[in-house]
Amino acid sequence: MAPFAVLRRYAGGGPPLGSLRGQLLRWLLVPLLILVAINSVSLYRDALEAADIAYDRSLLASTRALAERVSVRDGKVVADVPYVALDSFETDTLGRIFYRVTGLHGETVSGYPDLPAVPANVPRSELYPALVRFYQADYNGEPVRIAALLQPVYDDSMRGIALIQVGETLDARRALSRRILINTLARQAVLVLAVGTLVWFAVRLVLQPLMRLKNEVETRPVSDLSNVDPAMVHREVRPLVGAMNGAMGRLQQLIAGQRRFIADASHQLRTPLTVLKTQAELALRENDPAAMREIVRSIATTTDSAVHLANRLLSLARIEHGGDSAAMARVALPDVVRQVGLELALPAVQKSVDLSFEASGEAVVEGQALLLHELVSNLVDNAIRYTPPGGAVLLRVLEQEKEVVLEVADSGPGIPEAERDKVFAPFYRAGSALESNPGGTGLGLAIVRDIVALHRGTVSLAASAEGGLKVLVTLPAAGKIDADQRA
Repeated sequence: MAPFAVLRRYAGGGPPLGSLRGQLLRWLLVPLLILVAINSVSLYRDALEAADIAYDRSLLASTRALAERVSVRDGKVVADVPYVALDSFETDTLGRIFYRVTGLHGETVSGYPDLPAVPANVPRSELYPALVRFYQADYNGEPVRIAALLQPVYDDSMRGIALIQVGETLDARRALSRRILINTLARQAVLVLAVGTLVWFAVRLVLQPLMRLKNEVETRPVSDLSNVDPAMVHREVRPLVGAMNGAMGRLQQLIAGQRRFIADASHQLRTPLTVLKTQAELALRENDPAAMREIVRSIATTTDSAVHLANRLLSLARIEHGGDSAAMARVALPDVVRQVGLELALPAVQKSVDLSFEASGEAVVEGQALLLHELVSNLVDNAIRYTPPGGAVLLRVLEQEKEVVLEVADSGPGIPEAERDKVFAPFYRAGSALESNPGGTGLGLAIVRDIVALHRGTVSLAASAEGGLKVLVTLPAAGKIDADQRA
């Protein structure tokens, strides 16, 4: 497994993100397509409006040309429209054109009498200096656009307003609209294709440093845990590279700690195993049953020490490399201390050690019950081991405002102040400890330190009132728990 595969444990949960290139293309091209579509609709509407204005101007010109042939004769409105003009009004290359001239009293003077009248709600056009209105209607089953012009007519005997209407079918306008739409979509498609191609090449170019970083990581040897150069990627990605380097640094520390632990454990286990081998060889050469029994008793004692050491090593390894994976819960620390006191009461009685317990309040903490039990067991076991016969061990739990304090005080030899910081290191043993308990492992306080750190607390050593050692463990308080939770 490559070294960077270990970084997966630092990654957050959630669904897979997929391709970065694909996401960039989607986030760039999809909004672009939406904007192009909106722009195409806007351009198409503007083009239609411009086409309507152009065709309306042509329609008004036809209406004015017809209005010039309207006059008054003998008190009547007449339209002098020659047949050639009528032919031009009746048909066009792209559609049909219709007209109607209405007199002063609503009578049809010329043209198509059934041409739709002007609706009452059609306003006058403000684009032209004329009394003209434009509207759409259906005529003979097809839509038409009609211009209605009010034309003043007069002679010596009368004056009034005639109405000239000229309409045309929408075939020409529709053909122009289709042509505008096709041209607009074609140009926008070419634009999108060009932009998409440029974006694809740009994304590929921008992602090249990440690909180089990927190749750099994949081709590294398993043992190469050195930092990656942040300069090989863009400035925005450098924090990620920095986080990777930090994770690799922590991984190096973890591996170094494991190597030290394995070396120390193998060194510590070598001694009891060597002693066992020597004792077994002596037993093989011994013929005296009493001496043989004494050697077997020594083998049992050495085996107990080896088992005790192995259990401590397993506890330390479990705490250092897996203790943070279990869920935290609300635990009443006095209950844990009371349980440990009951479990270790027999060794205390056998050694004539007075084991007492005091507690104030519920003293609830947030933690793992098994590890807290291990913590208290190590402290109480050490206190009983190093307290001489007839001595005393006091267990006290104090609930303060925001923290819970555990005190374990004994009347043993204590630890000199100069060595109190050193005894938390694995396998380190103070001089006084070597004298009073030669079979110790030097792992008890190391286990206590790791459990306290896992629970975000502190541990310190001081002299007890009886001249021995007092261990102070401070943990954050977690409020109160009810009876059901305690059970």
